[in-house]
Amino acid sequence: MSKITSISYKILSKVLEKDGFSLSRQKGDHLIYVKKGIIRPIVIPMYENLPIFVIKNNLRTAGINRKKYFEILRRTKK
Repeated sequence: MSKITSISYKILSKVLEKDGFSLSRQKGDHLIYVKKGIIRPIVIPMYENLPIFVIKNNLRTAGINRKKYFEILRRTKK
């Protein structure tokens, strides 16, 4: 399995949108995504290089496992 590396907030936003999340609102430099069935909103800081722990925490909250993340990421980068 590949290693999760730092990516831009733009790429993580696209990954979430492809999984059915929608942008609910923006507060300052944070994007807030929601999806029906997911209790907590996903908050993405607008950093060019997101720290790995932020990516992992958001994936865990979103219910996206590593395999699904890399599949969506591969489709997103094309």
